[in-house]
Amino acid sequence: MNDEVQNVGMRLIPKTTPITDDYEIYDTVLGLGINGKVVKCKNKKTKLIHALKVLDDGTKARGEVEIHRRVSGHKHIVKIIDVYRNSSGHRDRLYVVMECMEGGELFQRIQEQPDGSFTEREAAEIMRHICSAVKYLHDRCIAHRDLKPENLLYSSKDADGILKLTDFGFAKEVESKATLQTPCFTPYYVAPEVLGPDKYGKNCDIWSLGVIMYILLCGYPPFFSNHGHALSPGMKKRIRTGQYDFSGPEWRNVSQDAKDLISGMICVDPDARLKIDQVMENRWIKLYTEVPQTPLHTGRILREGEDVWPEVQEEMTRSLATMRVDYDQVRIKTINNSNNPLLNKRRKKSAASAVTPSE
Repeated sequence: MNDEVQNVGMRLIPKTTPITDDYEIYDTVLGLGINGKVVKCKNKKTKLIHALKVLDDGTKARGEVEIHRRVSGHKHIVKIIDVYRNSSGHRDRLYVVMECMEGGELFQRIQEQPDGSFTEREAAEIMRHICSAVKYLHDRCIAHRDLKPENLLYSSKDADGILKLTDFGFAKEVESKATLQTPCFTPYYVAPEVLGPDKYGKNCDIWSLGVIMYILLCGYPPFFSNHGHALSPGMKKRIRTGQYDFSGPEWRNVSQDAKDLISGMICVDPDARLKIDQVMENRWIKLYTEVPQTPLHTGRILREGEDVWPEVQEEMTRSLATMRVDYDQVRIKTINNSNNPLLNKRRKKSAASAVTPSE
């Protein structure tokens, strides 16, 4: 296709003509990626709206775009349409034109559904789509390393909207063995081996899939900081030891198959953790149409937590810009004042465990 970026082997060759010759660029910010912001743009010929990611040109940015371009043909991965290299001021920048995902983020969509309408079967179908994208990556020896709901977007707002994976800022090619060492992660979804100091492999993505599935089924994460840190020492310990449970009314009617699959993915030992092929063959994923249509509490709990989640996500975005700093020094300043039901429950548990018999 003439309107797509030129490919020569595996090497990226961006267009050098001014992007403004072909696209009208708007100030509307659609999102913030790890390495750059995403704004709205319009193809002057087709009049189609697209998303434009702007990156400072360099080895890291080229790596991100090359990997994303290689896998963007998959149904559940956001497609790259064009790549330009233009100068802006004294800097060379890459302008990555992608399909515009107008349906919003995964959890935002669930929040907008009426209470009781989001079911376990629907969660299983969502997980099947996400896992399909991850399998496509892993089959090509690519680790995404930042699987999270904010990177899962719907192509449109209607019922036919397709869920797709985006933001390959941390993605990297890996061998079959553990060869990665850079601590790239978002705290809620990070596998214990990524916290260091040992090397790790693409199976870190499976842990993140397990965390996403956990939140899909109950509305809150299995690992959470109680004290306003992006990643507190206590949270680190719980991640390293795999301390989470399926307690509470949210889990009462969730199937044992679902819980068993989560346990296989949120497994501390990366060697014992399920591989993506095993996840895809799991009956809860493979036979998702047979999963019970049990109503879930997810939407309600996500809405109740909306006073804290945007603050947390905003803090995570800021943290991602300086990913290699000590996360224990990054604080979420307003979370302690939140009236989030999940936090209140955890505060009560912490307070109860701190009381001695003599008190």
